[in-house]
Amino acid sequence: MKILVCISHVPDTTSKINFVNGDSEFDTNGVQFVVNPNDEFGLTRAIWFKEKQGAQVTVVNVGGPETEATLRKALAIGADEAIRVNAVPTDGLFVAKQLAEVVKNGSFDLVIAGKESLDYNGAMVPGMLASLLGYDFVNSCIGLEVDGTSAKAIREIDGGKETIAANLPLVVGGQKGIVEEKDLRIPNMRGIMTARTKALTIVEPIGTVAATKVIRFEKPAPKSAVKLVSPDNLDELVNLLHNEAKVI
Repeated sequence: MKILVCISHVPDTTSKINFVNGDSEFDTNGVQFVVNPNDEFGLTRAIWFKEKQGAQVTVVNVGGPETEATLRKALAIGADEAIRVNAVPTDGLFVAKQLAEVVKNGSFDLVIAGKESLDYNGAMVPGMLASLLGYDFVNSCIGLEVDGTSAKAIREIDGGKETIAANLPLVVGGQKGIVEEKDLRIPNMRGIMTARTKALTIVEPIGTVAATKVIRFEKPAPKSAVKLVSPDNLDELVNLLHNEAKVI
């Protein structure tokens, strides 16, 4: 089984976020980047398939040279090889089209992506990728087993879980639960040294035009001061909740 794991290069959650050029661009100065957490859960599950079923695991990213450290970490965790599509990830559809080309050229049986990235939270790429390929798709996946060309997936739904049977090839949008946080792999020294010798292939993007354009970023408004209301003054509480907080 050939598995492709899609890796997003995202800011660490502890990073201070700023924007430049009239709030139209993300300021990367001083920001530490990591493997997108949802992608890391999926990668760990792929490594499990490698160890238990002899699967071959490839990781892929759409991005510039600055993303290669993130791909090397994925290799150190246990992936066999990496592919970097040499393009700026302008929007979800653009990224999905680039990944679809990689899947077609590599004849992958299973594609695992995070259900959404930590930075933009678009939750678009896995579904778009499945549509472009004509593959079955399971989103919000919290459990995955593969037996030959058949797969059994568990996905999170409102108020519970749903178990789905599907056939390979398959695209999965994974999240925490596909493996647990305690099962995530931390690269050891041997893995880091081995990662230096593993193949990292750079491919040029296919010609496609971005469907959207970023106009402006805006930070959330700072939290206002806390207002205390006497428990005897319910009319004032209702007034504040209705006219100021606008929650009732």
